[in-house]
Amino acid sequence: MVVAVAGLTAGLLLGGIALVGTLAYALERSADNEARRIAEAVAMLVTEDALPDPLPVVGTTVKVQVIDPQRRVRSASIDADRLVPMLFGDELDRALDDGPVFIPGNRLGLHGPVRVVAIRAGPADHPQTVLVGKSMADVAHSVDLLKTSLMIGFPLLLALLAVVAWRVIGATLRPVEALRAGAEEITGGARPGQLPVPESHDEIHRLAVTLNGMLDRLEAARGRQRAFVADAAHELRSPLANMRTQLEVAQRLGPQSDWPAVADDLLADTERLSRLVDDLLLLARVDDAGPRPARVGPVELGELIAGAAGRHPSPPVRVEPPDDPLWTVGAPDQLGRVVANLVDNAVRHAHGEVVVSAYPEPPYQVVMVTDDGPGIPAADRDRVFDRFTRLDDARARDAGGAGLGLAIVRELVRQHGGTVRLTDARPDPARPGLRVEVRLPAAPG
Repeated sequence: MVVAVAGLTAGLLLGGIALVGTLAYALERSADNEARRIAEAVAMLVTEDALPDPLPVVGTTVKVQVIDPQRRVRSASIDADRLVPMLFGDELDRALDDGPVFIPGNRLGLHGPVRVVAIRAGPADHPQTVLVGKSMADVAHSVDLLKTSLMIGFPLLLALLAVVAWRVIGATLRPVEALRAGAEEITGGARPGQLPVPESHDEIHRLAVTLNGMLDRLEAARGRQRAFVADAAHELRSPLANMRTQLEVAQRLGPQSDWPAVADDLLADTERLSRLVDDLLLLARVDDAGPRPARVGPVELGELIAGAAGRHPSPPVRVEPPDDPLWTVGAPDQLGRVVANLVDNAVRHAHGEVVVSAYPEPPYQVVMVTDDGPGIPAADRDRVFDRFTRLDDARARDAGGAGLGLAIVRELVRQHGGTVRLTDARPDPARPGLRVEVRLPAAPG
């Protein structure tokens, strides 16, 4: 507010100075033009050798003299001096060469400063000079009157504008202060995370709505983060608890412990723990990588599905290679992880066969993994992509999964600009199976 008033004061001050200067310049030019018109009229009379004496001049604020080269007054207006020229010394030369000059008014018996215009007249063999002096008292009075008016009016105007600005800016900033107070309360945990929304549908209203939307998204992100940390801690606790229990039992049994069996169990739990940590690290890297993977290149999907399926025996895994190479652009290791997770998931749930295929569907390349297992109900097909989500059937049949496989698939496919979709593999309601379709943008050219 203080800055606004200071800026307003400076603006009014500069405007007043400019106004006074402009008015003084305009009045001075007007006086010069009037004196020059009188001088030109007298010069015409001198040239025509029709100069009367005394010179006819209207008004008491103008005096005229005609002088010869010896600076003797040849003719003058009624109230002008007939013996002494208006201009002394080099004043005449400056008036002829540089334009009108100021002289004291008491020299001519006038009030205030006098502006004198000088022009040459007459023939070349008998040159004369016309001097016209015009009092600038009216001009100075007008400028002084304007200065006085501004000095009185500007403080009143400034005070009025300050009051208006204080009320207007205060009314404008009141919703901002409400937003600030609300943000402070939210930060201090005094109330739920919503900022007050003003009733006026203006920029502040839109700002409050946008900030509330941001707070909602942040709260949802914090909720997901808390749930993720809790689920991760729970999943990490299970293998650690198993390993501790086995070690405590083996320690209590002492020499009677079957240490090779204990080592095998510990190794299985360690592998499960290692897979879980690797999956968590991969998800963290995917979250930090942004919308696109860091290192991309051409990837041939036929070789990719053959390599992912080659880690499993045939049967149950069967590969249907594409007729032609299918190229996409992405990170080969990440796309390989997508196909490997889908094949591993299908093998765990299949009754007898898993089919892996790829085919073009411009502008996409499609990778499809089909199994003949129990399938996933339509109501749960979006939920299974959430992290640490396992359906009852999957939990009963999958002893080692942590519910991160499909979450990794969705994040990696989304990062590559593709989509993933789950459908039934066959119409049999008893054994519908599951078909997973991954669509990736085809490589240009």
